[in-house]
Amino acid sequence: MRTLILAAPAPLEQATGGYAYDRRIVEHLREAGWNVEIAELPPGFPAPNAAELAATERWLESLDPAVPVVIDGLAFGALGHIAPAFRERLRLVALVHHPLADETGLDQATRERLRDGEMLALRAARGVVVTSPFTAHRLDAFGVPPGRIRVVEPGVDPRPLARGSGGVPTLLCVASYTRRKGHDVLLAALDRLRDRHWRLICAGVRGLDPAFEAEVETLARSFGDRVELRARQSDTTLQALYATADLFTLASHYEGYGMVFAEAIAAGLPIVATAGGASRDTIPHAAARLVGPGDVTALAEALGDLLDRPERRRELAREARRARGRQRGWPEAAGDFADAIREMATWD
Repeated sequence: MRTLILAAPAPLEQATGGYAYDRRIVEHLREAGWNVEIAELPPGFPAPNAAELAATERWLESLDPAVPVVIDGLAFGALGHIAPAFRERLRLVALVHHPLADETGLDQATRERLRDGEMLALRAARGVVVTSPFTAHRLDAFGVPPGRIRVVEPGVDPRPLARGSGGVPTLLCVASYTRRKGHDVLLAALDRLRDRHWRLICAGVRGLDPAFEAEVETLARSFGDRVELRARQSDTTLQALYATADLFTLASHYEGYGMVFAEAIAAGLPIVATAGGASRDTIPHAAARLVGPGDVTALAEALGDLLDRPERRRELAREARRARGRQRGWPEAAGDFADAIREMATWD
């Protein structure tokens, strides 16, 4: 069995970590001889309207029961009142990057609604693929038996070692402009370090959270040209940003894995981060300074320490280069994914 359908809300070209994972897994499955059909679900997920839910239900009804259907968690978690009807007929597999209810900034009522709906949906899945051991443990609270979960961590592409800025220390942050990524926390920490020499370049997908993005733009303006907010970058430009950075930083409140951290390690960069969710487990500690999510004071102290002590930055960079040698590529990740799908396809 080397055929499957992978479904996610459109557009699939978004440069978020979850969509990048989906695309790269599909790419390498196809290279390994798999027939993978990509199905673009309505764009309203994870908050679909009635028409989008109805269209998704009709799509599920049209599928061949013999073909495994992997649905990205951004959509699967919102199918609590639809997926159970297909539990027996289809080979449904959920691909969970992190539970929908764990998104930052939700009110309690929304969080509970998402949690309850995702619990219903996950009960309909033959199996669940997650991208980190942390998320596997997190799904205990959603009633998913551990035996129905398989962990397939992302791969990472080889990347040239960073040569640094050669001047004013350059901090690089690669993240979509959403509240969960904590740009406001990072800028609040840097506000306490205005007396140091540094510049910050941020790059990421725009338009996902316009209100938060406007907040970040307002905060950034007070720094003048020391802070640069860029949109999504091409692979070539992003590689150049990693190459000329001195330090990678991200103040995320929560990560299901944190693929940009792996990319920073691939470039041999030291990391300063607020480690929320899986990040505390997936970031090599010897190459990083990690503080609690939302802790502006601790983040400012960690950044200030590395700005003041270039020798400490170089020490963390050496550890990043050691960790770089232990990273695995996307072909290995896709192989593990294929093994998980083959196994789950045989489950009742």
